[in-house]
Amino acid sequence: MRRLLTPAWIARHVAMLVLAGGCVGLGWWQFTRASGGNSLSWAYMFEWPVFAGFVVFLWFREVRLALPGAPPPEQAPAPSTARRPLVTARRAAEPTDGPDADPELVAYNRYLAWLNANPGARPADYPG
Repeated sequence: MRRLLTPAWIARHVAMLVLAGGCVGLGWWQFTRASGGNSLSWAYMFEWPVFAGFVVFLWFREVRLALPGAPPPEQAPAPSTARRPLVTARRAAEPTDGPDADPELVAYNRYLAWLNANPGARPADYPG
């Protein structure tokens, strides 16, 4: 139980009380506005207590995880560091050199074809 009385945990407890109290207070404020005729405030009146409940839920979950004997959080498997080559089902388009072809487009298509043919190369290795 002493774990929950460290300065960091005391700050968390105070933050939870301030946030939850603020959300409930804002819900009450929306209720007074809704009672005064503002119909949009009815939705906000129900929304703010939900926010307060979310703050309390997160605080409760963190307290449970900090106590001894709490179940450890599930960990995702470590990502693999091995890189596999990208295999595509279709062939890369060959650059078209026609009389009507845009020269910049032809040069860009040749660059892309070179990158596709050399998967381990960096763009700075391009000979063109």
